[in-house]
Amino acid sequence: MHISEGILSAPLLAAGWAATAGGLAAGLKRMNAEKIPETALLTAAFFVASLIHVPIGPSNAHLALNGLAGILLGWSAFPAIFTALMLQAVLFQFGGITTLGVNTFNMAMPAVAAGYIAAPFLRSGRKSIAVACSGITGAMSLLASAFLVALTLALAGESFSSIAGMIFIAHLPVAAIEGVVTGGAVSFILKTKPDLLKRRA
Repeated sequence: MHISEGILSAPLLAAGWAATAGGLAAGLKRMNAEKIPETALLTAAFFVASLIHVPIGPSNAHLALNGLAGILLGWSAFPAIFTALMLQAVLFQFGGITTLGVNTFNMAMPAVAAGYIAAPFLRSGRKSIAVACSGITGAMSLLASAFLVALTLALAGESFSSIAGMIFIAHLPVAAIEGVVTGGAVSFILKTKPDLLKRRA
């Protein structure tokens, strides 16, 4: 769901950078030395998951694991996703530097929301509910990101309106896979290291 260079207007780019700057400040403020290895691991997972993508006009469809990042990291998902997207832009020309602010916000804000939504279910003490709700929030996080990308492209001009709808529709089956992967990851973490889910910021 990387938006390429040369698509968005200056006001949209500026708004994306401003929103991402706020998210990065909140994430870095909550990050301590104990969370750095966990953040690095989620950065790598996001980086790898979103490398395998299907191009759709000026964007693409792919797994993201941003919901899982939000569940585990909270606001620290912002620096994790920002770092992964920056590396992809520099190393593989996915997305771009000018669109990095917009791309980060579109992926990271739904991740943070997913973390807040899943938190009470993770604290419920009922594993089946925690896993199911994590899977659902993981899927919804990806769809929310797809919606934000589609909205951003729609705001970029009428020529991108049809593509915007295609991008959202293309992520419906991807979201189902994302939900299964997120639920499976949370199930594994609950069995092996449940304290990771208690430390989210």
